[in-house]
Amino acid sequence: MIIIKWDFHWEMAVDMLKVKIEKQLNDFYLDVDFTVADETMAILGASGCGKSMTLKCIAGIETPDRGYIEFNGRVFFDSKKNINLSPQQRRAGYLFQNYALFPNMTVEQNIAFVAKGSNEEKKAIVEQNINRFHLQGLEKSYPTNLSGGQQQRAALARILAAQAELLMLDEPFSALDSYLKWELELDLAGLLEKYNKTTLFVSHNRDEVYRLCKRVAVMNKGVIEVVNDRYTIFDNPQTAAATVLTGCKNMSAARKIDDFHLYAIDWQLELTSLSIIPDDLQYVGVRAHFFLIERDDSAVNSFRAHVDKVIENPFSFIVMIRPYNTGCQRMLRWELSKNKWQQLQNKDIYVSMPPEKIILLTK
Repeated sequence: MIIIKWDFHWEMAVDMLKVKIEKQLNDFYLDVDFTVADETMAILGASGCGKSMTLKCIAGIETPDRGYIEFNGRVFFDSKKNINLSPQQRRAGYLFQNYALFPNMTVEQNIAFVAKGSNEEKKAIVEQNINRFHLQGLEKSYPTNLSGGQQQRAALARILAAQAELLMLDEPFSALDSYLKWELELDLAGLLEKYNKTTLFVSHNRDEVYRLCKRVAVMNKGVIEVVNDRYTIFDNPQTAAATVLTGCKNMSAARKIDDFHLYAIDWQLELTSLSIIPDDLQYVGVRAHFFLIERDDSAVNSFRAHVDKVIENPFSFIVMIRPYNTGCQRMLRWELSKNKWQQLQNKDIYVSMPPEKIILLTK
């Protein structure tokens, strides 16, 4: 019997990744500064904002113009000290968007290529990862004969066979259909829980990020604007970019009236906030599913709604509304269940924005 020693030291030490780098890109300047330790952290941002470039710099595929990258006390890159380790020396597992399997190798050959040890040990590592990622029967298959999901599992198997100390996942579900995406997300969630080491997860999908990552860094045009736990990021996004990326569909320019009152310029509404309004308030937001149905306009932050458009989803309605008789031209998006919307047919509609759900933004 061959005993495989996985050199992960899961319970023994805290992994610490420190990244502070700058790089001039075609459309913007990449200026990234963050620290992550022993957890799965998402980098959430729109396409082309610098997420993938950040991972490539950490992996050693791209070189920053200046800065440093350090993992567990090992310096990967330091522009001042002229240190720039090769990708092989960094021992970082990087799952590309296209999975980057060797096309001229079978599944088992791809995995064996990175495994360390004697031939017998390599064989055992391959077998263990074939079983772990449910690749039985595909050992002799080439990447071109695999589905997107099978390619992803093979790529993850290869990364773990290499005993990567740092795991980086770049949009791992982007090429998959919705059903397969969900199946593999469940598999990946289980893997990350067992892996229990520093992992970076790049995505523009807020739902994936919320389900898989405990910590979130929001990136906008090359800059990480805010880093926090997922609950705080979604409850209090802090910036306009973070608000949009976390799924808020309703935003308006705003100005402060007093400590607890503001004027939403685009909606032409005076609103009350449960939180103290900052002096440098710029925008206000409310999520589409936070509107409450009211009997009239006597409740706090309530107004009569003019319905502009109704869009049917499989299990809900999206209702585009404007405050009645205000001259407001900016529609608000309201999402509610089919049952609730059907109860409102042929009635005057009044809604409110709960003061505790008002999002206050200073930039």
